[in-house]
Amino acid sequence: MNDRSTNLKSIRPVIATAQVNDSMSVDECFQNGTLRPIIKMQNHLLILVFRNYISKRKSVFYDLSLPKQLAYIDNTIHKDMKFRNSVKGMIIGLFTVEEYAVYIQNSSALNKRMTNLVKERLVSNIQLFTQPLDQAI
Repeated sequence: MNDRSTNLKSIRPVIATAQVNDSMSVDECFQNGTLRPIIKMQNHLLILVFRNYISKRKSVFYDLSLPKQLAYIDNTIHKDMKFRNSVKGMIIGLFTVEEYAVYIQNSSALNKRMTNLVKERLVSNIQLFTQPLDQAI
């Protein structure tokens, strides 16, 4: 393994619940062994990127009810191609060369897993989106 791969893997958080074993599909192993640690590592950046996204769209998010905020997050992740591609780039850029080789074999299914994980992470941090970016501490 080259230095880049070693370095990338060494900075990823360990997720005890992200099990990888022989009975799992390749996609599930990739999700648990690669995507989840990278997305957890990028959590703070993902939150800031989404807060900026809200701000760029006149902060209408803050006036929505909680169910509509959840729908807004879902819609942003699944429908806004520019935002989704930006998020995918933040994650794919932290793949090792070996992981990228696995990713390109089934990128469509892995992109779905990736976007769902990011959506779950944003939803689980929704309390951080209760006030505009310029008012946050």
